[in-house]
Amino acid sequence: MKNCLFCKIINKELPSDIVYEDDKIIVFKDIRPKAPIHLLILPKKHIPSVDHLEIPDRDLMGELILTAKVIAEKNNLKGYKLMINVGRDGGQIIDHLHLHLLSGKITEIP
Repeated sequence: MKNCLFCKIINKELPSDIVYEDDKIIVFKDIRPKAPIHLLILPKKHIPSVDHLEIPDRDLMGELILTAKVIAEKNNLKGYKLMINVGRDGGQIIDHLHLHLLSGKITEIP
């Protein structure tokens, strides 16, 4: 999507601190971290939110969660929180589906 902040990061139109990328998923550090480790894991495919998922996207959702697991293992995280905000009332600010991976003392719920 043309004006989506996350799509611009995916397309390398905006800088970000990318920690992982493959053909379907990108992971980067949140610019306003709410914990010592706060990463955003998102599909490269533009999906506005969980409310916009369709049956074919179920494999992609599994890949997001498995990517979080792999990143947690590589960073030797003993515990972490995975969170998806859905819609403005659910705390979603950017209209591009993303999974928060947080570890350490959380200062604020994203």
